[in-house]
Amino acid sequence: MRLVSVQKCFSFVFQKDSKIRSIMAQSSGSNTGKKLIRIDVSSDSVCPWCFVGKRNLDKAIAQSKDQFDFEIKWHPFFLDPSAPKEGVSKREYYEKKFGSRTQVLLARITEIFRNVGLEYDMSGLTGNTLDSHRLIYFAGKQGLDKQHALVEELYLGYFTQGKYIGDREFLLESARKVGVEGAAEFLENPNKGVKEVNEDLQKYSANISGVPNYVVSEKLINIYISF
Repeated sequence: MRLVSVQKCFSFVFQKDSKIRSIMAQSSGSNTGKKLIRIDVSSDSVCPWCFVGKRNLDKAIAQSKDQFDFEIKWHPFFLDPSAPKEGVSKREYYEKKFGSRTQVLLARITEIFRNVGLEYDMSGLTGNTLDSHRLIYFAGKQGLDKQHALVEELYLGYFTQGKYIGDREFLLESARKVGVEGAAEFLENPNKGVKEVNEDLQKYSANISGVPNYVVSEKLINIYISF
């Protein structure tokens, strides 16, 4: 399996690339009679480019749904595996990590978010994302559509509403919104899902250095990037 990693993926356009058309032509059929395109996405719940990439991926899929069926599966990646579970100020964390580049970076993120109809919110905390990845894994066991919807809710809350990605109530609220059942009991045990998250990490994300990362029908593609 070959991987393509793009840290600033702002537009994922299928029909404009001959390699993508070739992948689609070779893809397996679905029960609707349309070609089935499988997309594996490695991401972190606190990665702004991953949210932008998801929005553009969703847009491209919507434009292609009359021709193809899509199966999207989300896999974990940790931008900062040592991030504290109790959370720290987003702004302070960015300033510590990026120093004098912080304001330019935040201005760029804000601009890119507005290009996809979102208002970037720097308030609140950031921190360890393990519990969010455990929940994303758990949602996937109940259906990839639920998993995809949960990822959207987590991104919306963290990036536009000042929610903390490690807050149990926020995680459960997001799970309830998309119909994930049994989330409270699952998250209550800190060991549940950890083994599976680590296995998924090793399988899909061990050899990449940046996210979002896309594998389309297990083949390398060229992603069209629009700045």
